[in-house]
Amino acid sequence: MSEYFFDYLKTLIPEDRILRNELMSKHTTFRVGGPADFFITPRDTEELSALIRYLNLVEREYMIVGNGSNLLVGDHGYRGVIVHLGEEFKKVEVSGDTITAGGGALLSAVAEAACKSELAGFEFAAGIPGTVGGAMVMNAGAYGSEMGDVVVSVDLLTPDGEIVTRSVSEMEFAYRKSILQRDRSTVIGAVFSLKNGDQTEIRSRMNELMEMRRSKQPLNFPSAGSTFKRPEGFFAGKLIMDAGLGGYMIGGARVSEKHCGFVVNTGNATAADILDLIHEVQEKVQVRFGVRLEPEVRIVGEF
Repeated sequence: MSEYFFDYLKTLIPEDRILRNELMSKHTTFRVGGPADFFITPRDTEELSALIRYLNLVEREYMIVGNGSNLLVGDHGYRGVIVHLGEEFKKVEVSGDTITAGGGALLSAVAEAACKSELAGFEFAAGIPGTVGGAMVMNAGAYGSEMGDVVVSVDLLTPDGEIVTRSVSEMEFAYRKSILQRDRSTVIGAVFSLKNGDQTEIRSRMNELMEMRRSKQPLNFPSAGSTFKRPEGFFAGKLIMDAGLGGYMIGGARVSEKHCGFVVNTGNATAADILDLIHEVQEKVQVRFGVRLEPEVRIVGEF
């Protein structure tokens, strides 16, 4: 099955963009993760559509990955296909007060395009180390703003290979949630509506938020950003700090003392270390405060 599967993949995607047993530690911001059976980079919508249709037809497990900034992959890897969006999906185009960006475009690139075009409203996302696609799935946000505030519509590729467009209301955005957490469609692009502003003020706000990130977050260590979602009525980082877990370590994974909401890789962590630490923090916070923390990080693969 595997060789036939590989041979057919080569009829859909050039072989140089089909990697076998590719270490996911190369493709996640945690810098951990074992080999994926296949790591495929479709260049454009046509290739992506053909690939997704085939994977669903043969019922092969797959996952779309952008910058890997919200992902923890097990040390023994992922028994399926990682689909990484290629160059055509990284385009960012500005027209008036509207920005159209591909699903593989970095949020920082969208923020930079907005600033250069004197469009305000996307500054909050400048420091989020993810892609447009991932941001739509998680309704990414920071500093009181989120994707649902600026999105007009999202272009999706269904498992049947059909392109559909969902309006912002149809996306069902909520705190770190969207319809895409139960819909297997792939984000191929999004349209954002922003407001005209002053470039100097926009740049100043971006710099201010970046400085806040640098001063409050452990950006010098590999991590996946905020490890836990904010529980209603509480702040995850404060609960973890008040539980006395700042600096707590399992193997090479540590609860950051700079921001207790972050689990970081101190350099030699395994995915199992990180997962064990996440579970330990959940248990200790629940025992101490009766609050069950929910991971914001997506956990996949074999541990």
